[in-house]
Amino acid sequence: MKIDLVVAGYIYDKNKVLLIHHRKLDMWLPVGGHIQKNETPDDALLREIKEEVGLDVEILNNNKFGMIENVKKNLAIPFNVNLHSVGDHDHCCFFYVCKAINGDELNINHAELKNFEWLTKEGLNKNHIPSDVREMAIFLSEILYNFR
Repeated sequence: MKIDLVVAGYIYDKNKVLLIHHRKLDMWLPVGGHIQKNETPDDALLREIKEEVGLDVEILNNNKFGMIENVKKNLAIPFNVNLHSVGDHDHCCFFYVCKAINGDELNINHAELKNFEWLTKEGLNKNHIPSDVREMAIFLSEILYNFR
């Protein structure tokens, strides 16, 4: 079975999380996509977010280690990693939490996306949201907004 490396970002702004309705997969998901050759996960995530929804974000969960020895760049630490099926192949997905810098300037790429929603923690209980997406978003909402 073929496995692609992908990234996904749960983007938060004003106590809400952004989910997109992916056109090809026909599912509500966090923003993300494939890591290209010679691209770091951080760079892939920032690129995919800009391409799909036109936002600039800050990736949270930064690596706390310093620049030692031959380290060129410290990358963000995913809050979750899993392997899941997308039909004809699998995705090894690195999940990140992000803060929108320009959340009011969202502009979706209609070639890839059908729609989007900024959802409160309570709004995540809608039937069209997959349970794994809901579970991760609620977990992050509780950390970000109940323990600040």
